[in-house]
Amino acid sequence: MNKSLTTNLLAVVLVVLGLLFDQAIILSVGLFALSGAMTNWLAVHMLFEKIPFLYGSGVIALKFVSFKVAIRELVMTEFFSEQKISQVMALSKPKIDLAPVIADVDLNPAFDSLVEVIEKSQFAGMLAMFGGSDALEPMRAAFIEKMRVAIIDISQSAQFNHILDEKLFASESATGSLFATITTLVDERLDELTPTMVKEIIQTMIREHLGWLVIWGGVFGGLFGLLAALI
Repeated sequence: MNKSLTTNLLAVVLVVLGLLFDQAIILSVGLFALSGAMTNWLAVHMLFEKIPFLYGSGVIALKFVSFKVAIRELVMTEFFSEQKISQVMALSKPKIDLAPVIADVDLNPAFDSLVEVIEKSQFAGMLAMFGGSDALEPMRAAFIEKMRVAIIDISQSAQFNHILDEKLFASESATGSLFATITTLVDERLDELTPTMVKEIIQTMIREHLGWLVIWGGVFGGLFGLLAALI
């Protein structure tokens, strides 16, 4: 928000200066910069919030079911597959630390799933105006790191470890039974997610980096304004 607000305020200042001192070049730079920054700010805002009469806004909340499916697929195939459960059980440790396993998992598919959902939504057209999926690429590393930390925190919580220890060591069932239990737990937890919760999760991960879209919108808008004024 600070990046967006600062960029828009600077553009407004240029517009005011251009009007006060009757400077066509400064006015053109300010107007174009304000247009670019405000357009990109609106695009970022529409990604998370539903705006009346604006088709395609609020795509994160609208597509929360797709996000939940993608999260479930990631968790069950990458972290709690039957093969990985077998490896963990073979350790025979009363205290299980999943952090090393999570640290080695490739989370790029999670980000790719997020991008794919956005591209298949009503927001795709607007995203294409700002460079398509390439505009989201700079956020890949931060998204992966934050998701990894979040999953490690969940795996180290007292409640998670209590349930895991109880199912793992208090039962003589096979790996398949444990896998089914974990699947049920994951499904139950995902069923508790609401559109607002999913929006907040994604928003926390990438909103800070989306602020740079507003800055660059103002910068390139200003450059176009300068070029237009000179021509």
